[in-house]
Amino acid sequence: MFNTARSLVILVIAALLTAFLFCRASSAEDTIKVLMLEDPYAALPSGDARSIDQFTGEIFINGQFYTGRLEVMKDAGGLYVINTLPFEDYIEGVLASEIGNTWEEEALKAQAVISRSYATFYRARNRENLFHVTSGILHQLYSGANTDPLISRAVRETAGEILTFGGQPVKAFFHSACEGKTEVPEEVWQESHPYLQSVDCNDKNGPYDSWLRTFTRKEIAAALGEEQVQDMSISSFTVTGRVKTLRVAGENSSGQAQDMEVKATDLRRLLGYKRLPSTSFTLAKRGDEFLFIGTGNGHGVGLSQWGALEMARQGKNYREILAHYYPGTTLQKMDDLLPPELALNRQ
Repeated sequence: MFNTARSLVILVIAALLTAFLFCRASSAEDTIKVLMLEDPYAALPSGDARSIDQFTGEIFINGQFYTGRLEVMKDAGGLYVINTLPFEDYIEGVLASEIGNTWEEEALKAQAVISRSYATFYRARNRENLFHVTSGILHQLYSGANTDPLISRAVRETAGEILTFGGQPVKAFFHSACEGKTEVPEEVWQESHPYLQSVDCNDKNGPYDSWLRTFTRKEIAAALGEEQVQDMSISSFTVTGRVKTLRVAGENSSGQAQDMEVKATDLRRLLGYKRLPSTSFTLAKRGDEFLFIGTGNGHGVGLSQWGALEMARQGKNYREILAHYYPGTTLQKMDDLLPPELALNRQ
């Protein structure tokens, strides 16, 4: 009898200890580590980075509040700040940074799901790293804590929901606006995903329906690292009609004529993503200037934020919006996923 009672006590203690450890693990997993880095070209912290200070609570930096823990790291390259905060608070911050509270509620919900899906994908991939995502366009924008109740409601009403394909979180790319059809990832990053197909953009009456950008020959030459640029023309298009490559007639530092082919995605990166909004453009020359006449804003892959807004205005709910931009995906709760280590082994 004594041995039996003792065994039961041991089992109860073991069960309580297991539950306690599980709760602690779950709590730890319900946070995300964000490297505060806006510049997509800036150096990332190395494996030698070490913590030199940290702050916990509500912190005011550059006109914006941040919550959670901010840890200052240092390596030979400089100082870095990593914000560790509750996962759903981060999603609210992303919505506040990406689109604000002026969107229709169903479009806000759609953004909440894809931002959560995107963050879940990278949190699993980078789970052993110093950080999971950055706060800039290298991943998705995050500029601190959200204070708007409309955004909080959109995140709360989709709490834990992500898009999956084959039981795994999707790499839910999105962009600001496009015209005609969305782009396929093969044309931008040389990677392919069955749920990222070319579909109707659905954009209407947005700020990027048309735009004009002007660059001098000197600006183009500086971006490409050439001494001079004499001429430039479009040489090929992607399957969706965006510019794929350009032919540039230049001159190197030795004064020799040098023709080169440049990827439009590289030209956009070199000139600046804000200065050249997309690769959907035509090209004209006027004296020493090149005129880019284009539409859309961003890489064009996945959900168009302005397109999602238009669909919401037409009465579509967030599930319908997501099904349109990510065909073949399933909307499910994060809690139903396999643990990250098992999920990655199946990829």
